[in-house]
Amino acid sequence: MIAYYHNATKTINKLWRLILQPQRLLITVVMMLGSLAINAQAATVSVSNYPLFLLSQAVTAGSPPAKQLLQAGEVGHHGSISPGDIKAIQDSTFVVWFGEPLENNLAASLNSAPNAIALFKFDAFNRHPLRDVKGKGIAGTLDTHIWLDPDNAKAITRALAVIHSHANPQYKKLYHANAQKFAQRMDTAVAVTNQNNSQKPLPYWAYHDAYQYMESSAKLQLIGSLSTDHHLAPKASQLRWLNEQRPAKQMCLVSPSQPAKGLLAKLQPVQATVQAEDMSNSKDFISGWQIMAEQIRQCIS
Repeated sequence: MIAYYHNATKTINKLWRLILQPQRLLITVVMMLGSLAINAQAATVSVSNYPLFLLSQAVTAGSPPAKQLLQAGEVGHHGSISPGDIKAIQDSTFVVWFGEPLENNLAASLNSAPNAIALFKFDAFNRHPLRDVKGKGIAGTLDTHIWLDPDNAKAITRALAVIHSHANPQYKKLYHANAQKFAQRMDTAVAVTNQNNSQKPLPYWAYHDAYQYMESSAKLQLIGSLSTDHHLAPKASQLRWLNEQRPAKQMCLVSPSQPAKGLLAKLQPVQATVQAEDMSNSKDFISGWQIMAEQIRQCIS
């Protein structure tokens, strides 16, 4: 089993190098993935959380969907998996997850699973460090909300198309066509979001810094955050700092849940917009992303 796990890891590394070079033939990836699925019994794919499930749905549209392990709102910091989910992990040809930095509640089951593909382990995607409450990057850290970057979302769907194709080769053409359509629709959504908008980034506050990967494509600029975690109340000193640094008379506060009225009173004049970074209020990834970006921009302007 140990030797098999090491072989699987080497195979997945090769997979990612090819996925991130679209000019390479994806059939090569399929051939390499064959060695990873030799011991698998069921031609199924499981994905970890809701954002990944939405991206998988875009790829599998018109065919059976992947198995979703965590429910909406359970990105990976919270929630638990059932005995049935553990069996689904064991029975799946592949289990795709982001990795322990985001989904620590899955680590015990997936870190050593030979059929698990942890996206964070590969040298792929646009990545940013975590930022402190004043918007300064923290060296040696990773902001895990990578799916909110449109280029990352497109790369993930390309990867999922390859993985799903190997699990269910009868749908291969459909999967790759869907991934191409997703990329085109994603590019259109970004273009529409920025249509007739100023190229100057719009300043905003966040309750906690979770929207960094949208900033470049949606033309946003974080000024500061209230707290390092949405479960933690902000310090009075941070509220004072935000009020002193405000670049506009009225600011927009982006939060994953409705902020308390007493808190908003200390930041007036301010508008708040509730945006779940795990996209738990969305049924479709692209429309969900576009609505989120447009609502944040409307809140600011």
